[in-house]
Amino acid sequence: MTTTEMTAPASEPPTASATRLSVPPARFRDLVAAEWIKTRSLRSTPWTLALTVLFVLGSAAVATWSDAAALSGPASFLPFDAYPPAGYWTLILVAGSMGALTVVSEYGSGLIRTTTVAVPARGSVVLAKAVVTAALWTTVGTAASTGSFLVSQAILDGHHAGVPITHPGVFRALAASALLAPVSALVGLGLGVLLRHAAGTMVTCVFVLLMLPLMFSESSRWSADVRHALVASAWKRLVQNWGPGPDSLGYTATVTGSWIVYTLWPLVTVALAVLVVRRRDV
Repeated sequence: MTTTEMTAPASEPPTASATRLSVPPARFRDLVAAEWIKTRSLRSTPWTLALTVLFVLGSAAVATWSDAAALSGPASFLPFDAYPPAGYWTLILVAGSMGALTVVSEYGSGLIRTTTVAVPARGSVVLAKAVVTAALWTTVGTAASTGSFLVSQAILDGHHAGVPITHPGVFRALAASALLAPVSALVGLGLGVLLRHAAGTMVTCVFVLLMLPLMFSESSRWSADVRHALVASAWKRLVQNWGPGPDSLGYTATVTGSWIVYTLWPLVTVALAVLVVRRRDV
C-alpha cells in the first residue's frame, strides 16, 4: 500500500450524519423564546389584546352605570357590576380562540412541519406553546380583572357606594376573573392540537366554553354536576359572593370544586395534546 492510499481516508470531509450529531438539541427555554417571538411578531396580537381589555373595562363601566340600585344603595361588593358576564364571556371567546390559533395557524400554513423537523420532541413544542400562552393571558387577564374592579369602584365612589379591594369576596372574584383568560386560552390550545383544523377547533371551543353550560340547569343533580364541571359555570360561582338561599331548589357548586375545575381543564387538555402529538404524524 502506498503512502497516498494510507493517508487518503484522513482527508475525507465529515459526513452529513456526523454533522447533524454535532448540533446540540434545542433547550426548552430556547423553545419558549422561539414561541414568544412567533406570538409577538404578529401585528394583530397587541391590537387584539388591547381591544379585548378595553371591551372588558367598558362592559364593567356600563354594568355599573346601569345598576341604579347600586348607585343609591349602601356600600357593598357587587360582583356582576365589577365583573359582568357579557365582558367576561367575550374574554373567554377571545382567549380560547387565540389559544387555538397558536396551533391551528401552523397546521394550516404547513409551518408545523418545519417546526417538528427542527425540534423532533413534539411534546416539548406543545409545552413551550402552553407556557407562552399561559404567561401572556395571565398578564392580560390580570390587567382586565384589576381594571374592571377599579373602573366599577371609581363610578361607585362618586355615589359613596364603593368598596376597597380588601372587602370580603373581592380578591377571590378578582383572581378568578384574572385566571379565566389563561384557563380558556390553554383549553383552546389543547383543542387546537387535538383537532388541527381552524373551523372545527373554533366551533368546538365556543361550544365547550360558552354554549355547553347553558344546556344544563341546576334543578337536578346530574344536570347540575355537568354544569358545575364547566369553566364558565366555575367562574360564575367563584365571582359570586353569596351562597344558596334557604328555599333554593337548585344544586349549587362549591367554591373548592370550582377551583378544581379551573385546574383540571387546562391540565387535562394540554396533557392530552402532548400525548396525542407524540403518537400522531404531523
